[in-house]
Amino acid sequence: MSHHWFDDSIPGPDTAVLAAAHERQAQLTKPPGSLGRLEQIGATLAAMQNTQQPQLDRAWITVFAADHGVTAEGISAFPQVVTAEMVRNFARGGAAISVLAQEWNARLEVVNVGTVQPLEDLPGVLDARIAAGTANFVYEPAMSIEQLYEALEVGRAAAERASIGGARLFIGGEMGIGNTTSATAIACSLLGLPAAELAGSGTGLDTAGITHKALTIERALARHHSDRPLTALRQLGGFEIAALTGAYLRCAQVGLPVLVDGFITTAAALVAVRHQPQLAAWLFYAHRSAEQGHRRLLDALKAQPLLDLEMRLGEGSGAAVAMPILRAAAALHARMATFTEAGVSQV
Repeated sequence: MSHHWFDDSIPGPDTAVLAAAHERQAQLTKPPGSLGRLEQIGATLAAMQNTQQPQLDRAWITVFAADHGVTAEGISAFPQVVTAEMVRNFARGGAAISVLAQEWNARLEVVNVGTVQPLEDLPGVLDARIAAGTANFVYEPAMSIEQLYEALEVGRAAAERASIGGARLFIGGEMGIGNTTSATAIACSLLGLPAAELAGSGTGLDTAGITHKALTIERALARHHSDRPLTALRQLGGFEIAALTGAYLRCAQVGLPVLVDGFITTAAALVAVRHQPQLAAWLFYAHRSAEQGHRRLLDALKAQPLLDLEMRLGEGSGAAVAMPILRAAAALHARMATFTEAGVSQV
């Protein structure tokens, strides 16, 4: 089998820098451990960036948008046209992620990986359309091998733009009506869990809607399921979920820390980490989403999210809200005085 870029090795954050970072934390003017998880995060960022002065001044947010053939099964509370309409809303600056990116002075780009309708030229929106949405995975694999590789490549390119652009943190977001169904199906396939345990309300389904969604996923899993991550992604994924997977893998390969958003992005992270376990060391998790299956995904990844605000919007919005926490951890690690510097007595 030929070698692909997404199989390239992932280096770990520098262990010597990490050890020195923990030593530095012990010398800072505070009772040991008093900054709680911020201490661990600060030390981890130091190791990731190979410096005791970690900085998170430049964040890069890429929102991948695509449509899903499975929406034909009536699994969403919103119609499919909303995907393209929301891409226009991102371009106009009207979406939650647009507001937060502007507020934190983060770079925001939107990548159309596969809306059903082609979109006109829009400011800040890159056209990387692979097809008019994925196939309906209840009846056939969501995408071909070629389409999977193309979507992974779209993610790789975004990670490289971020890295070349001097970003110190990457946030991936997604937009795609039907994508909680796709993410749930992937998670069920990889974790071996029934859909009823993971399926949630998505954009606002009632109990009957969630039951229908779970049954739709079970029909798909009866036809094709795999515990091989890229196979599950190809059979049940969306172009935007595959692009996120590619972006996460490439970020780790180039040493760029990642802040994972919510349910959909965590499903992409699960695929990526199952494909390359070393990736796990480069991921932070922003929040525990209100989407039912997210807790199970986080548990499977042994992830400790930063926030729990009952958010379930997607777009990267939860990660954008959590980003200042990482920024605080970096600043505290870099700029607090040591006891010696401050002339403060230690026990």
